[in-house]
Amino acid sequence: MKHGLAPLTCPDPIVLVLGSLPGDESIRRQEYYGNPRNMFWKVLASVFEDTVPESYPEKKAFLAQHHVALWDVFASAEREGSLDVNIRDNSCNDIAGFLAAHPSIKAIVLNGGKASKAFKKMQKAVNGDFGRIDVFSFTSTSPLSISAGWPLERIAEQWKQILTAYEKIRL
Repeated sequence: MKHGLAPLTCPDPIVLVLGSLPGDESIRRQEYYGNPRNMFWKVLASVFEDTVPESYPEKKAFLAQHHVALWDVFASAEREGSLDVNIRDNSCNDIAGFLAAHPSIKAIVLNGGKASKAFKKMQKAVNGDFGRIDVFSFTSTSPLSISAGWPLERIAEQWKQILTAYEKIRL
């Protein structure tokens, strides 16, 4: 059984990024997107036209500066290795409770297909109506996306849609 990490949040988050479950390297390091081959930090730096943070404290400060919270759909799951396809016997995090505690969130970004499918299933099971929140399902920042024909630039361009959440703040 593998267990996820506690949510990373900041005062007044605007965007919540949900992955599926941290990979083995992230769990070992106790850091979100801790695998150096994962493109997550590079993608967010591109989205916000900022430099890529290096250390984990810098990464947390980067998230706070840009009002981004991180968590995962799964709290725990059986999984051999780090591949999402191997996730089974999972339990979900209380996403609805997190959103209720953070009414400033305007967008949810689902990082990859497994996170997207699991979130939508969980949302249906709890009759979750997140009408005030835009939900985006994006290509995973996992290294496997590159081998599937999704280079960093293409993923970053897709992820730039989260900037629409910032536009809602001005309304």
